[in-house]
Amino acid sequence: MLSSISPLGERARNSRWWLTTTAYLLGSLAGGLAVGGLAALLGSLVPDEARGSRWTLVAVAALLVIGLVVDLRNQRSVPSWRRQVDEQWLTRYRGWVYGVGFGAQLGFGLVTIITSTTTYAAVLLAALSGQVGAGLAIGATFGLVRALPSLLMAGVTDRDDLHRVFIRVERWANPAGTVAKVALGGAAAIVLVAAWWS
Repeated sequence: MLSSISPLGERARNSRWWLTTTAYLLGSLAGGLAVGGLAALLGSLVPDEARGSRWTLVAVAALLVIGLVVDLRNQRSVPSWRRQVDEQWLTRYRGWVYGVGFGAQLGFGLVTIITSTTTYAAVLLAALSGQVGAGLAIGATFGLVRALPSLLMAGVTDRDDLHRVFIRVERWANPAGTVAKVALGGAAAIVLVAAWWS
């Protein structure tokens, strides 16, 4: 999506980049809130005793470790369905419409290409919380973090600027992947400690 919504592309489509990007960010936030809130609501259907039991916590920690192992393979994506918003939206609709659509898909996370198991981990942890407020906070953070790289396009005025942004994003890919892996390992450790004390 980073390449689809740039000042150059938006100008060519007679759209305003700032408006499309704002819609994209808000759509991603809304998608994150939706997935986090929904997961927490589903989690709340499980009794607190079962959700907070030692066996549940160990199972969640094991799933997080499995996710970490999958991410350590350093593949471009993890097992998921290959669904993307139709690129034809870019020529059919106004910028803010496809901005919201692409953003919501990105923020919801489970309906797009999944590049890290942290997507599954965010949903799992929101469900484990069983608290709508916690689920919304997890989802909002997830949605915003996924969409913030779009702001790198702010200074793009020509093709060279666009290529520089892509090079910068590629340079940040490995450090971002490392942060995701550390977060998975840290979450697994925290859940295991909670299991130990339960």
